[in-house]
Amino acid sequence: MPIRGRLFWIFLLGALAAFAYAALRAGGVSVDQLTRPDFSSSLVKIGTALAGAALLLGIFRERASNAVLGALAWLALALALLAGYTYRIELRDSGDRVMAELIPGWTASQGRMVRVARGGNGDFAVNAQINGARISMVLDSGASAVVLTQDAAKAAGLPLAFLDYSIKVDTANGRARAAPVTLDRLAVGGITERSVPALIAEPGQLKSSLLGMSFLDRLESWEVRGDRLMMRGAR
Repeated sequence: MPIRGRLFWIFLLGALAAFAYAALRAGGVSVDQLTRPDFSSSLVKIGTALAGAALLLGIFRERASNAVLGALAWLALALALLAGYTYRIELRDSGDRVMAELIPGWTASQGRMVRVARGGNGDFAVNAQINGARISMVLDSGASAVVLTQDAAKAAGLPLAFLDYSIKVDTANGRARAAPVTLDRLAVGGITERSVPALIAEPGQLKSSLLGMSFLDRLESWEVRGDRLMMRGAR
């Protein structure tokens, strides 16, 4: 018998068994509680129902087979979607870890731990969020504070018109002048810090925003292992 036919008859027998059980349970009693006349009457009713169902299935067997197989396919799809939704967090974390291995700069989070792969130029490009805006930054432990370019500061909604560029900073990219500000929220993956001291570099002074020590010092730990930056957020 073809596999398609076997699936159809397995599903049919299961449905008929369930129907028979439901019929016997309809009165709220089990089979061993039925008297002989009651049991005979139940068998007659079940037999009549099964005969009618068999007649209909005999007439519309091909259509019924297609309908059952279609229902099984939709059921399998529904179960797959339900499983994906139930384990969405685990699947997302696993996907992030795989992407972090393949794509430099991809931020993979697992709880308070964040991993970033080193880029081809040797730097760690970090995708951060500042006041809700997505900002690309470069790890720079030589910078005493987080330093933003003009474009990054504008994207983060910081007031550029009233800044005082009175602070000289030394970074891996050279010396620059910057204005002090406070970031309401700075997030990297699953790590979020609030009221973070930062600097905004003068226009044209900085090519990339820097993730400096005013953020790193707040972490429970951070280290570089080979080509991976590992950051653990504070409790």
